[in-house]
Amino acid sequence: MANTSRPVHRTALLATGLAVLGLLSACGGESGTSGAPRTPDSARASGAAPDSGPSTGTGTGTGTATQPGTTAPAAGTPGDAAGPASASARADGRCHTGELRVAVGRVDPGAGQRNFPLVLTNTSGRTCTVYGYPGAAFVDASGRQLGPDPERAPGSPQTLTLTPGGSAWAGLSFSSPEISGARTATPAALLVTPPDERQSIKVRWTAGEVPVGGNASSVSVTALEPGTGP
Repeated sequence: MANTSRPVHRTALLATGLAVLGLLSACGGESGTSGAPRTPDSARASGAAPDSGPSTGTGTGTGTATQPGTTAPAAGTPGDAAGPASASARADGRCHTGELRVAVGRVDPGAGQRNFPLVLTNTSGRTCTVYGYPGAAFVDASGRQLGPDPERAPGSPQTLTLTPGGSAWAGLSFSSPEISGARTATPAALLVTPPDERQSIKVRWTAGEVPVGGNASSVSVTALEPGTGP
């Protein structure tokens, strides 16, 4: 009886061992994707992707792509260099204060008004242009301004081309003080500033009193016109 049970016991032990081995193998296969290649630990550490086969040539590493944050220039678009050059050319064509002479023409009275042409003459050796309204201010002997700045009369300014010796004029007008009853003063000079300029030209004032205060003290100036007066 003892000899018969010993082989049976060995057979049972062998079967049990095979069953346990099969169970361990099955558990290992269920822990991941069956049959999928594993990425090497060195590749995962460096962030490199596993080799996925030959490239198709459509990746961002080929061609002439524009970098993020930049804009490719459009063909035929003029550059910034043209802007300053054009602006400089326009500015250089303007008549500057040092190229002009100012004169106050003879008074032209009418309907209680006193009207004076302010004549700007090009004294330079080049042709230049003027556009718009001149500035004007009455001043006393110490240079202090008398009265407010003249108002601009309605008009349609135009660009005027002054050849050497050429002139343009603007009308300076105010109500006669003896009629309007405005407070008056006698200026020593009139400061005239050409359009778009900062430097003024001083002209001696010899036409007597001008209104400097009160309700009827306004002085007006017109836009420049060609010639030396009406």
